[in-house]
Amino acid sequence: MNVMERAVRLQAEGVPFALATVTWRRAPSSGKQGSKAIIHADGTVDGWMGGACAQPTIVRHALKALEDGSPRILVLGEADRREGVVAVAMACSSEGAMEVYVEPVVSAAHLHVVGSSPMVETLRRVASALEWRVSAVDEPSMAGVGPGSFVVIATQGHYDEPAVEAALRTGTRYVGLVASAKRAAQVVDHLRREGVDDESLTRLYAPAGLDLGHIDHEEIAVAIMAELVALKAKVGSRTTMKVQMPEQATDPVCRMTVDVASARWTTEHEGTAYYFCAPGCMAAFQKDPSAFLVEG
Repeated sequence: MNVMERAVRLQAEGVPFALATVTWRRAPSSGKQGSKAIIHADGTVDGWMGGACAQPTIVRHALKALEDGSPRILVLGEADRREGVVAVAMACSSEGAMEVYVEPVVSAAHLHVVGSSPMVETLRRVASALEWRVSAVDEPSMAGVGPGSFVVIATQGHYDEPAVEAALRTGTRYVGLVASAKRAAQVVDHLRREGVDDESLTRLYAPAGLDLGHIDHEEIAVAIMAELVALKAKVGSRTTMKVQMPEQATDPVCRMTVDVASARWTTEHEGTAYYFCAPGCMAAFQKDPSAFLVEG
C-alpha cells in the first residue's frame, strides 16, 4: 500500500495524521520532489521525506500542525523570507535544500446515530450529503464514539435511558435525544436518580434539534442537523489534537535535531548521553567535547 492509499484509508477510518510533501528540492538532497510521508500522532512515520537531519525537524513541525490544525511550509537549508514560511537552517555537510508542505488531516465531523426509524435514515442521508462521517447502530453501543463526536439517540423509547447514559460517559460534546419534551424530562429525571451529574447533563440536548413546531420525520432530521451544524461552527471544525512528541535531542556539534529513539550515532561524556546526526559530528565531539559544550 503506497502512502496516498494509506492516507485515504486513515481518513476514512477517522484517524488523524499529517501529510508531508516535498514540493521543491536542491541537490544533493535525499528527499525527492513529490516524496510524501504520513506522520502519525505518536510521531511515527510512513513513507520517505529525507535523511537524518530533515526527518526529525519535519516530524516536530508536523505534530505541531496536528495540534493547532494549521498547515505550514517548511524550507530546510535555504533562507526564505516569505510570509508564513518556516525556514530551518541545516548544518549538515550536504549542501542540499528542500521545501516541504505539511498538512494536518483531521477527519470529518462524526455523527453516531442510535436507533432505527425513517427519521434516522433521513438524518444519515443529510449528514452524508454534508460530508460528515456517519455511523448508525440499533443498540446502545458507543463503539467509535469519542469526545469530538456528535451522538443522536432515536430509539423511540425502546432504550433511551441506557443509550443516553452510555453516550454521556464517552465525553462526547453533544448527545441529542429525539423525544417529546415530556418524555425527555422523564429521561433526565431517571439519569439524575442513577447518579448522572448536572455537568454531564449539560451536554444532553433534549428534545434534539431546533424547535420548528409540529413537523414530520424528514423535517425533524433537518432540524437536528441544523442544530449540529450550528454547534460545530460554534466550537470550531477542528478539535485540539493530543500528540505524542518523540524524545529529541540537539546534536552538540551541528545543532540539528536528532530523534533519540532512532539515533545511530551516540556517545557518553561525563555521564551524559549525546546524540548526533552523522558520524562526522560524533567524531568531532569525541576529539574535543569541550569545544562544543556551553557551560552554565
